[in-house]
Amino acid sequence: MLESRHRGAVVAVDGDGRTLFAVGEMEAPVFPRSACKAMQALPLVESGAADAYGFGAEALALACASHSGEPEHVALASEMLAAAGRDVGALECGAHWSNNQATLIEQARTLEKPNALYNNCSGKHAGFICACCHSGNDPAGYVGYDHPIQREIRSVISHLTGAILGRDNCGIDGCSIPTYAVPLKGLARGFAKMATGIGLEPLRASASKRLIDACMAEPFYVAGTKRACTRLMKTAPGRIFAKTGAEGVFCAAVPEKGIGIALKCEDGATRAAEAMVAATLARFFADEPEIHAALMAQANRPLRNWNGMHVGDVRVSAPFTA
Repeated sequence: MLESRHRGAVVAVDGDGRTLFAVGEMEAPVFPRSACKAMQALPLVESGAADAYGFGAEALALACASHSGEPEHVALASEMLAAAGRDVGALECGAHWSNNQATLIEQARTLEKPNALYNNCSGKHAGFICACCHSGNDPAGYVGYDHPIQREIRSVISHLTGAILGRDNCGIDGCSIPTYAVPLKGLARGFAKMATGIGLEPLRASASKRLIDACMAEPFYVAGTKRACTRLMKTAPGRIFAKTGAEGVFCAAVPEKGIGIALKCEDGATRAAEAMVAATLARFFADEPEIHAALMAQANRPLRNWNGMHVGDVRVSAPFTA
């Protein structure tokens, strides 16, 4: 018997913007939330801050991350801030406990309460602060709509997605920075551009490739232990980029095939978004049975209760398997 049903939309495009696969309304605006963090990290690289502070792939991946607050994530975010002469006090993202149960239990054992370094967005925010410091901008108030770093990010996302961004389609994300509603196809096109460099000037194309490559090389720093983003990128190392966002959003890319993907589960369910992105990615590995099967196993997966009994299954619908 069918217990729950999730509806959504997904679109995959190539670097020229041609639609390769679509289900649902792909022109409807959605808030990408954390799924577009790689776009938001571009000023860190384009400004020269990443090179000036000696950031390698791990730090760049963390700048694009929604991490689990594991010790490695927290330590690296602190190191990024220290490189710019700042500390946790500069972060304006707020603080929260980990969403990963094992990490949360360890935090509860060892911390009175988490500070902002434990926020899943601390790497992104550390990147903002570093970009500000390197460019000579005071990072204070960097989460504000009118701060120079947010103006630059607004320009970057508009350039990549083709969307007009302003106060009328702006919301506030969980970590306090502006987030903008843009058409799903625009998001997919933006990631196809980042993955291929098509339509981008050399500096942005190079910075985009560097960030995407860093995430694929260091998937743990993009998410964490047993997280969907990490698992998807490990399924085909160096070939899949994937990044989740709150409220059932996912963006992904297959750089070697020049493909960008964006999707939204209407009810905001993460479990459905994870199934949708795995099945969509699997379509583009149909000629590689092992990778295809591994991705479809993440799309169609068993549900087990606390005794380990198989009690149900998550399944994608027919359009994803056709």
